[in-house]
Amino acid sequence: MAKGETKEIIKWNFIGNEEDVNNNNNNSNSIITTNNSNNNNNMKSYTIREARTMIMETMNPNDKRSMLALGHGDPSIFPCFRTCRNAEDAVVEVLRSVIALSTVNLFKRPAHVKILNRAVAEYLSYDLPYTLSASGVFLTVGCTQAIDVTLSMLSRPGANILLPRPGYPYYEIRSAYIGLEARHFDLVPENGWEIDVNSLEAQADSNTVAMVLINPGNPCGNVFTYKHLQKVAEVARKLGIMVISDEVYGQLTFGNNPFVPMGEFASIVPVITLGSLSKRWIVPGWRLGWLVVNDTQGILLKSGVVERIDQMMNKSPDPVSFIQAALPKILKWTDEKFFTKIIDMLRYDANICYEKLKEIPALSCPYKADGAMFMMVKLETSLLEGVTVGLRNWLRITFALEPSALEEGLERLKAFCRRHAISISSCLN
Repeated sequence: MAKGETKEIIKWNFIGNEEDVNNNNNNSNSIITTNNSNNNNNMKSYTIREARTMIMETMNPNDKRSMLALGHGDPSIFPCFRTCRNAEDAVVEVLRSVIALSTVNLFKRPAHVKILNRAVAEYLSYDLPYTLSASGVFLTVGCTQAIDVTLSMLSRPGANILLPRPGYPYYEIRSAYIGLEARHFDLVPENGWEIDVNSLEAQADSNTVAMVLINPGNPCGNVFTYKHLQKVAEVARKLGIMVISDEVYGQLTFGNNPFVPMGEFASIVPVITLGSLSKRWIVPGWRLGWLVVNDTQGILLKSGVVERIDQMMNKSPDPVSFIQAALPKILKWTDEKFFTKIIDMLRYDANICYEKLKEIPALSCPYKADGAMFMMVKLETSLLEGVTVGLRNWLRITFALEPSALEEGLERLKAFCRRHAISISSCLN
């Protein structure tokens, strides 16, 4: 610091007062807390899984056509999206190894955990201007548990969190369940689903503890630029909140914007990164994720946030042991050709989806996906109504399918919209 300069003092809202911190630590014996009905909206929220289940229950049992899932982000059933041989071999090797008798068939041990955490830290540090500490890495049962732990760690009476709209519904549902008030900032479709920084600032107050950022985007398929992420980091710092960066679709980009991890800006604002093997390796059933602290200024460590995360993780279930044991080899030895193949397939599918949507009456897609596996599509009429990802009369369409299955599914959607658009027009006339 130059002579005469004064050190900037930031009041970080997630630290709270001493009573808040003590209450949070005392309640960390259980991640699940009672529901606070005062924070619920009149409109019930549904997870993507719940919405899909309700729709599937209405299917005609006499329709013999195969079901084509355009609302589910799991392409692993298609041969063109099969995971790489390296990952499969790593798991098989662990299971068949003699060492497994004394390691993976037991509960986790501290020495084993350090090796795994170091592997994740090295993998994520490759895209950062600094090296992550293995002590700030926590393995979770998929990214879902990482979300549970992070939100629960932040929950305290009166606290609120800022969520993107549209966004991934689980954040809102989990927040309501633990009594953490959810407020929403807008993503702007005309600007490539960038964050409306003005709406972000307008929703925050002294009780706001964090914001959630999903990059690459679910459900929008957008990829934030370096410049935009830097701006968001600066705003979050001004507001005194941490950034929870959901990067479960990290590296799955195929447009003009490269993937930039939010940890790049940890010198500006504390960041907690959430991720998993599920999407990049196309193995959602393996249920291995991570929660990583990006804390170059030591703010999360000094304030006790890391300690609270550690306390919660010690009272939570662990990922399957043999998947954990295979993790270092999976991260280190996966052939780049596999990643390239998946990216090329997603790009090809995204182009099919975007062009086919132009042919469907009553639907419009303002932005072709640059990443992840989804596009947001607007209903121009009231053919259907509902909210599942935060916006009324918008659909999240998954394009990560075998190309022929994707084309058939979109043709079915076009036939449906044409039939019902004609019916509505006749009624109006």
